Amino acid sequence: MVAAVSVGFGSRLLALSVAGLALRLAWVALEPDTAPVADENMWLTWGAKVLASPKVGFSPLKLTFIFHPPLYVYLVGAVSALCGQFSWLRHVQAVLGAALVPAMGLLGRRLSGERTGLLAAGLAAFYPELVWFVSHYWAETLFCTLLWWGFERLSAADRDESATTASVAGVLFGLAILTRETVLYFVPLAGLWLAWRRPRAWLRAAVFVLGATVVVVPWTVRNWIVFDAFVPVSTAGGLNLWQGNTRESRPQVYQQYHAVSGKIAQYQFARRKGIEAVRERQPLWILEKLRDEMPEFWAAHAQPIVHLERGAYGEVPRWQAWTAIAVILLPYLLLLGMFVAGVAWLPRGRLTTLLLGFLAFYVLLHVATHGYPRYRLPALPVLFLVGAHGWAAASARPRPPVGHRHALAAALVAAVLAASVAPSLVTWASRPWPPPWFAAPAETTEPAER
Repeated sequence: MVAAVSVGFGSRLLALSVAGLALRLAWVALEPDTAPVADENMWLTWGAKVLASPKVGFSPLKLTFIFHPPLYVYLVGAVSALCGQFSWLRHVQAVLGAALVPAMGLLGRRLSGERTGLLAAGLAAFYPELVWFVSHYWAETLFCTLLWWGFERLSAADRDESATTASVAGVLFGLAILTRETVLYFVPLAGLWLAWRRPRAWLRAAVFVLGATVVVVPWTVRNWIVFDAFVPVSTAGGLNLWQGNTRESRPQVYQQYHAVSGKIAQYQFARRKGIEAVRERQPLWILEKLRDEMPEFWAAHAQPIVHLERGAYGEVPRWQAWTAIAVILLPYLLLLGMFVAGVAWLPRGRLTTLLLGFLAFYVLLHVATHGYPRYRLPALPVLFLVGAHGWAAASARPRPPVGHRHALAAALVAAVLAASVAPSLVTWASRPWPPPWFAAPAETTEPAER
């Protein structure tokens, strides 16, 4: 039975989506001058120059790209070819980023009501790090929108018992996989969730998995044709597994990796070395990895701050740098607190199981490889939804009671997050000030040599 969306909820969700789009377009127009750095250059080179070149002409059989999934490269190339320059991609990403807002609203409404949906949508609309990403050339914006609309359709298929909706969810998951391979391994788990304790639901689960498979398999076949090897999507996983588990330094890993000739040989070598490294660290491997990677994954840090540290904005006046850091980090820390509150009042239900299951899967995947603040971005919508529920519950009158089990779970989550965030806060407190990327005050700045 499909529950109707009230007029008031629909109009407010639309308003939040429009506000999220306006904020992103304003950021695209007003962001201080900067240039692509690090992996941004890689995406732009492959998309705007190689893929769109006359030699390749968008043909997957002529493209030798395999280290990462292909969809973002094709988006960069398509926008560059259609608009004449890759910078228009920022406007496309503003639209894609704003499209996450209604997905959060619908999922939040399904989780615990319209208030939760609107609060989750508001978090997605105005969360500073999500806004920042739309004007930069990373795959995160595209990936997050595809992934979470996939979750929205998956949840709708479960609610409505619709095989058609399940197939749409599968296609969206397939497109997300072709953007970031990490969710490939979650698809069978999501299919099991769809069939779990549902009479005659195996057909919907099969249709969901088939939808994702139909999208991904053509690229797998392409990899077989071009590289004569079975590579489901991309080869980055082998190197990530190795460098995330070896006790060798990153320069040592890359020296050995690049000494191997051929992309497939490098992939197979890195995967073998990664498995060996995991075996060598038994039986304490998982404990060591939790200790090392959780603080990296949940650190009070973010890609916009990394951009500052790399000097991509040039020298930044101290007050501006402090403001930027506060604008990025304070909402993140507040979101963690909201998530803990949400756990304390978390409703039981299938959607709760799906959301927390995905969060656990995603965190453990990066614990097994390596954590980094940018990698948590696709998992933040879980915090939006649970945190929005916590906000709604805490502000309700009368406030719902907190059971002993929920209180214990919230305390455990709070302890884990505190232990994970604390090292980065200590680093912030102990680092020299001002950092080298702050500009000196104007009155003490000496003229630069010309």
